[in-house]
Amino acid sequence: MKILNTDVLIIGTGVAGLYCALNLDRNLNVVMLSKQSPEECNTNLAQGGIAVRYDENDYEDFFNDTMKAGMYLNNEDSVKILVDESRDSILDLDRLGVPFNKNDGEFEYTREGAHARNRIVHCNDKSGKMVFETLYDHVRKLENVQILENTAMFDIEEKDGKCLGAYCLSEKRNPVFDKTHETIYIGSKMTVLATGGIGGIFKNSTNQSCLTGDGMAIAENHGVELATPDYIQFHPTALYLEERADKRRFLISESLRGEGALLYNCNGERFVDELLPRNTVTKAILEELEKTDSQCVYLDISHLDGSFLKGRFPKIYTECLKYGIDITSDRIPVTPSQHYHMGGIGVDLNSRTSMGCLYATGECACTGVHGGNRLASNSLLEGLVFSKRAADDINRCLETKKYKKIIEGFHDEIAMSMEELPGKVNWNIHALDLNRRRFLEPRFCFSTDEGKALVKGNRKKAMEIIGNLRKDLINELVDSR
Repeated sequence: MKILNTDVLIIGTGVAGLYCALNLDRNLNVVMLSKQSPEECNTNLAQGGIAVRYDENDYEDFFNDTMKAGMYLNNEDSVKILVDESRDSILDLDRLGVPFNKNDGEFEYTREGAHARNRIVHCNDKSGKMVFETLYDHVRKLENVQILENTAMFDIEEKDGKCLGAYCLSEKRNPVFDKTHETIYIGSKMTVLATGGIGGIFKNSTNQSCLTGDGMAIAENHGVELATPDYIQFHPTALYLEERADKRRFLISESLRGEGALLYNCNGERFVDELLPRNTVTKAILEELEKTDSQCVYLDISHLDGSFLKGRFPKIYTECLKYGIDITSDRIPVTPSQHYHMGGIGVDLNSRTSMGCLYATGECACTGVHGGNRLASNSLLEGLVFSKRAADDINRCLETKKYKKIIEGFHDEIAMSMEELPGKVNWNIHALDLNRRRFLEPRFCFSTDEGKALVKGNRKKAMEIIGNLRKDLINELVDSR
């Protein structure tokens, strides 16, 4: 088994992982892992945009909108930080070259559900893709950062309550791995989990299929505290296609409703205020599907100018057209689909977990900023704000030399304990056998008075499914000897 040492190990290459790397001191050696290729992350799929404090007078409204959408189950301190630091994050992205829509040099703001005003900056309907590409272009040019693609973490190492790095498996050869399916231990002074959400375990999700809650499951296995892992958001409007019922659902952004799109049932009747919070609209749609015994409802934005729609929503227009749906003239069949995980690994205001030297940021973490339901376009913002706080904290800690270099002798202990693992296994980290997954259905999502989005079978059942995915990985390694 190979051993690699670094100052900081970041698991994940979405917005949180990339922005964390970009804000670390350049004298720190950084290794980043991507389970598949870096672009296969949820950041790359995000459409709507990024919420931001419009001006100083918008502080209170933005704070209140976030709290209200979260059913007031949010961590108020986290929300204050999110709102307060939002503008600096957007200005930094603008400086880095993210091509935000602008009018006469000023940001163009749009509105989405549960926002009291227009405060969302965007890059048409490809905001996540543009943010990802910009950050990735900057990070991969850094001499102190090494990105290992097609490399999956399957465990972390801890000693005396501190994380000392992670065990990984490669599927393809790269500059570090001599061969495919090779195991490696990466020792690090600081480890950052930016492993994304849990959408890959659901039958219907807008997420990348490779996002199976790895970081959360591994952290829990080591006794790291989790926070509200049962808070799961279902987006009201994912494209419904009968022939692709078991595939990843294409998101129909909330920004369409922000621009005036209306929802109709199968009888052509409106049934809900389209700009209510996501969980409320989702619940209304599920009730309507039950009432009318139908598989989908319809989103209509055809009353707006066709040229405007093609320019404002080029990605959605093109994707729908593939299936014979012209959004300039046709109604779009939509249905709720698992979209976001508000819960996750519990962290403090600097993204530190309950284990020493271990941070978590992005969707795998729970800062408490979203409460029981995430406000539209706050996800990328959270990833930016709290990954930078993680980087700043790591910079402070390593600058004081509080954390000594990993002891080489301990590496020898690890190598000896790992000798029995195979150097090569017949296993594909792109996807576990789908027949062995127990999918969760979006119709089993419901809202309680406390505002929790629960999976039928409760939190214990959901965590069991996530944990079993990790066990499958370990079993594959052992069985292949």
